[in-house]
Amino acid sequence: MADQQISTPPAELADAVAGVLPGARADLEALVRIPSIWADPAHAEDTRRSAEAVAALARDAGAASVEILSAEEGAPAVVAHWPAPAGSPTVMLYAHHDVQPTGGDELWASTPFEPTERDGRLYGRGAADDKAGVMTHLAALRAYGGTPPVGVTLFVEGEEESGSPTLTALLAEHRDALTADVIVIADAANPAVDTPALTTSLRGLVDVVVEVSMLERPVHSGVYGGPVGDALTALCRTLATLHDDKGEVAVPGLVRGSSDAPEPDESTYRADAGLLDGVELLGTGSIPERVNRKPAVAVLGIDAPAVAEASNVLLPRARAMVSMRLAPGQDAKDARRALAEHLERNVPWGAHVTTAPGSGGAEPFTLSATGEVYDHARAAFSSAYGTAAVETGIGGSIPFIAEFARAFPGAAVLVTGVGDPASRWHGIDESLHLEMFGKGVLAETLLLRRLAGGA
Repeated sequence: MADQQISTPPAELADAVAGVLPGARADLEALVRIPSIWADPAHAEDTRRSAEAVAALARDAGAASVEILSAEEGAPAVVAHWPAPAGSPTVMLYAHHDVQPTGGDELWASTPFEPTERDGRLYGRGAADDKAGVMTHLAALRAYGGTPPVGVTLFVEGEEESGSPTLTALLAEHRDALTADVIVIADAANPAVDTPALTTSLRGLVDVVVEVSMLERPVHSGVYGGPVGDALTALCRTLATLHDDKGEVAVPGLVRGSSDAPEPDESTYRADAGLLDGVELLGTGSIPERVNRKPAVAVLGIDAPAVAEASNVLLPRARAMVSMRLAPGQDAKDARRALAEHLERNVPWGAHVTTAPGSGGAEPFTLSATGEVYDHARAAFSSAYGTAAVETGIGGSIPFIAEFARAFPGAAVLVTGVGDPASRWHGIDESLHLEMFGKGVLAETLLLRRLAGGA
């Protein structure tokens, strides 16, 4: 790609964004205080309260119409409209207002649902993922005084962290209200706080539950141990075959790709991940290749007695959940089959084995970031950040992106966001870099103007 010409943002837009940021931050903090964990039935009412808060913010930002919708008893989603001026396109601005569980409130340095600033970052569950995305959209609309230069449909989902199970039905039922020429998805991250990114690839995901059986019933380890093995040890030996000595995934037949994305500083990457001193990084190739373009396998859980409850018996059976991330270009069904067959082939000592699909699943996805819309996006983001925008991948899976591409095949899909590697999405002490948040708002404000033809 040719070097990008980085322009200076128009002063009036930069000033307008600066003027709305304090209010946007205050409203973000108010949203973070709502524990909208849709995956937990105990927080269903909180999620509804979160949707109502987003709807009220959309009305205050000048929306001509605002609705709270759901499909098939799914979570409440907010859809708001700003009519398109004559001859201008309609842009859908997507984010989600539901959040992950905290993972243990006592593990956080500050209360998860009480936003707290430390060293230029705002800490709290949802501060980055994805209530920052919600407020990025609303702040850009406020910068235009509620009359953006393009038509806008704000779509804020309420069950993304649960895998968007009713999104297909919602899109089908309200297709006319959601149709757009451009879709901007604010649910991704930048490789660094000063480097804007357009996400062009996502890994897929499959899960396999493997169960190993060796005995009809538990037996005394002193009487039978030695000649008779136990299922948990057999399962451990099976799981150990998933990687080679370098940590590369050893399942045959999987797609592997390459990446020219910039290499992060390894010490920073290790610190962001929380790796202990001396622990090696797995695999080979650049870090972007390992994170975004190659498969990865992890054992997410094992059914076995807890140490405190263990007794001197040989276990008759043991079970594990194995999760595999898939490189772009991989077919998810083929990958799940390859993983299951690998596990079945590598069970030792004649132990019996069964495999079954787990609950997780998503196809990998790739965007071709070519054309006028993407050129406008690169120019807008580069101008806002003062640094050339890059194309990058995400190691995780966002199934709804492919859903949007299928539902609206004529729309250009832009995947952006205001997270960074230190944001710890889904983790303990999730946070938002506040200066980057401001740049993200400016970038989207510039993008809307460029899409209207006012570059």
